Amino acid sequence: MPQVEITIGGREFTVACQSGEEPYLEAAARLLGEEAANLAHQSGRMPESKMLLMAGLMLADRTAGLEDRLRQTENYARQVEKRLSQTEAALNKSRTDPEKVEVEVPVIPHGLVEMLAEMTARAEALAERVEKAGV
Repeated sequence: MPQVEITIGGREFTVACQSGEEPYLEAAARLLGEEAANLAHQSGRMPESKMLLMAGLMLADRTAGLEDRLRQTENYARQVEKRLSQTEAALNKSRTDPEKVEVEVPVIPHGLVEMLAEMTARAEALAERVEKAGV
């Protein structure tokens, strides 16, 4: 089992960990050390045990906040995946079973078409007479 030398609050510690976890342990120790240094800078001299307790609590609070945000993000991702799945299902259904669309097309009655054609012919004949008369 590997052992890692870490420094927190100016003191060195030797900590054992599982093989391959050394970088994680070193990163965690660095975070704790930074938090402890911030506390020492803000509040001056305090007992080491209290400083480490406060630093640990501050990191735990930050972690709890991140876990809440992670849960919210995971819930949102599930909702988006559900909507995406529903949309894909609807799209696939429309591709395999297209909906018939009926549109009403206005129809001009045949008698009206004949009447308009007759009126057009009369108007053209009248226009020719006016043109010949020179009016």
